[in-house]
This record gives sequence, C-alpha cells and structure tokens, in this order.
Amino acid sequence: MSSRALPNPGWGPLSALPGNPLMWVLILSELLVFTAFFALYAWQRAADTALFDASQRELDPLMGGLNTLVLLTSGLCVALAVEATSAERIRRARQWLSASMGLGVGFCVIKVVEYADKLAAGLTPETNTFFGFYYGLTAFHFAHVLFGLGLLALVSWRTSLDNVETAAAFWHLVDLIWILLYPLVYLLR
Repeated sequence: MSSRALPNPGWGPLSALPGNPLMWVLILSELLVFTAFFALYAWQRAADTALFDASQRELDPLMGGLNTLVLLTSGLCVALAVEATSAERIRRARQWLSASMGLGVGFCVIKVVEYADKLAAGLTPETNTFFGFYYGLTAFHFAHVLFGLGLLALVSWRTSLDNVETAAAFWHLVDLIWILLYPLVYLLR
C-alpha cells in the first residue's frame, strides 16, 4: 500500500484522480449525456436500418478517419504536456500544448470542410433522421473540441501540474467521445 498523499483528499472516489475533481464531475455528466444520445441513435437506427445504411454511405469514412488520427495525436501531445509539466519542464509543456491545440484546430477545419461538402450536396439536418443525428452528434462534439481548445489555451498561459492535468482530463474525454462516435456514425452497419 502506497503512503503517497491523495491529490484531492475529501472527494471520496474522486480523490485519487489527477486535476480538479470538479472537472471529473463535468466529465462524468458529459459521458452520461453522450451515452443517452448514443442510445437514442442506436434505437432510431434499429427502427430504420435501411435509411441509416443508405445515408451513412453519403459520409466519407476517410475524412472521419483522418480526424480520428488528428485528434488522437493531439491527445498524445496533451499527455506529453502533462509529463513535461510533472518534470517541471514548463517551456516543453507549452510546446506540447501548442502542438495539441494546432491539431485540435486541424480537427475543426477538417470537420468544417466535411460539413460544407455535405451541405453543398443538399444533405442538411432536415434531410432525414440519420443526418439529424449526424449533425447533432458531431456538432455537439465539435462544441466540446472548442471548449477543450479554450482550456488548453488557458493552461498554456497558467501552466501548473493541476491545471494541465485538469485540461488533459477534459481533452481525453473529447478523444474518447470521438473514438465512440466515429465508428458508430461512419462505419458500423
């Protein structure tokens, strides 16, 4: 048994988690919201698999795959920023955070290009149930990416281990949601 002090004593099950425990409360609540959306998507998909399969073929899984690669690489950069901050290498941590933010912006650019392509083809949220979910789920995730980019910028300015771990926890939520969303919306038939 380790005698190391808990980073957040007094927070019960959240006491051993890195960063601010309130971020973990937010993360858990966001996971519940996304779980509800994914369950509703699965229910609607089961009700009209032909429509969902035909509509899904209108998406570009390579663009979604590229975005997956970009976002996961960004998550790696955040993890390296935590490691650098832990070693008190603040300049290096800020470099990793900047790389992560650059990749996060790249994710947004790819997603906007994808949206523009779909809209130009006449595929809007009103096209059908699938595209309502496609735009709704990916736009909700996009909003989380933007919030995460704001957090990363903030901790680049106010760099401390607690701050970087807190932002990293949220950024990894963004990664996790995309890892679930990408195959659900783009690949699974």
